[in-house]
Amino acid sequence: MKPHLSLEEAQSRLLALVEPLPIERVDIDGALGRFLAEPLRAHRSQPPADLSAMDGYAVTADLSGPWRVIGESAAGHPYEGSVGAGEAVRISTGAMLPEGAQAVILQEDLAREGQQITLTGEAPEPSHRHIRRCGMDFAEGRELLAAGTLIGPAQAALGIAAGHRHLPVRRIPRVTVIDSGDELSTDPELCASHQVPASNGVMLVAMARSLPVDANRIGPVADKLDDLIAAFEQASDSDVIVTSGGASVGDHDLVRPALEAWGAQLDFWRVAIKPGKPLLVATRQRATGPQIIIGLPGNPVSSLVTAYHFLLPVLRALLGASRPIPQPVATRLSAPLPAAGSRREFLRGYWNGETVCANPLQDSGALASLAASNVLIDRPIGAPAANAGDVVEVFLLQNGGIA
Repeated sequence: MKPHLSLEEAQSRLLALVEPLPIERVDIDGALGRFLAEPLRAHRSQPPADLSAMDGYAVTADLSGPWRVIGESAAGHPYEGSVGAGEAVRISTGAMLPEGAQAVILQEDLAREGQQITLTGEAPEPSHRHIRRCGMDFAEGRELLAAGTLIGPAQAALGIAAGHRHLPVRRIPRVTVIDSGDELSTDPELCASHQVPASNGVMLVAMARSLPVDANRIGPVADKLDDLIAAFEQASDSDVIVTSGGASVGDHDLVRPALEAWGAQLDFWRVAIKPGKPLLVATRQRATGPQIIIGLPGNPVSSLVTAYHFLLPVLRALLGASRPIPQPVATRLSAPLPAAGSRREFLRGYWNGETVCANPLQDSGALASLAASNVLIDRPIGAPAANAGDVVEVFLLQNGGIA
């Protein structure tokens, strides 16, 4: 039997299957939460002219005074003339410097009587201290953001400031989540003792919708080959199909044969992680590009952990993210941990921002334990026992581990 793939090997093989979706240009509001498909270049300089950074008076390089006030420059209403020796223009924060002005003296450092002002405090040092020079933030033509950058509030504001009404992004992926299993009940209020409520579909759709995707779910689907093939056909227009359950090797685990009968090709199966070993990845070729199928385990914790490490990176890659894989952060344990086993383990834990503690219940079916956790504690294969105070790496569950 071939050895199971490591997490990094499996992620690399999965992302190699991804072709970023076509580029479209959308308004700034519609681009929020998506990723730049092309570098963002400035269409204008910011600021577009020399501006005052403070309220005061604009004067020439001679800072000895006194000066005669000849006019005013306000934000959006520049002074039309020029400033000469012994002259000053009242100026507001954000207003354009008049021609000839080389310094701004703060109003609190001056005394004014009528149209005459004299220096009573300190002259600016250096003389240009209170001036925002043209292009200080960025100059026209400069690359401001690289392709693959997440467009958040600051990036959206930068795009507008740089003279853009629209931004290039990738088309929103279409995702279908298929719940399968004879034991699943569609109604949690009418669930027999031999059944469990179908909760994974809701969880996985919610995870997918943390990104700008069009996510829907089908099921629960019975453990019948024809029913599974029909569900795959129903999702044939999706860019990504996610199954939950049926990816292992039991008599009723029919996802793999159903995929093969439907025309999909298995890429890899089984990853050396716990929980989540029976992960399945397949592709199906279409005229519009490859369709990716990710078969997740049915246990809820296993399903979430594998979706975190595989489904979310695929969706980010389709959206054009430059860094689709979540990155861990280092922290210290507040309680000891036993030695790790033969698979890389991701323990559910709670991180208070300073230290982390593993949840005492780590069963892969324990939803209450999962809901009480905000991180996955990374325990490498064969890691020795750890003590309180030791450094460990954790993956933040919030935002899918992407800052």
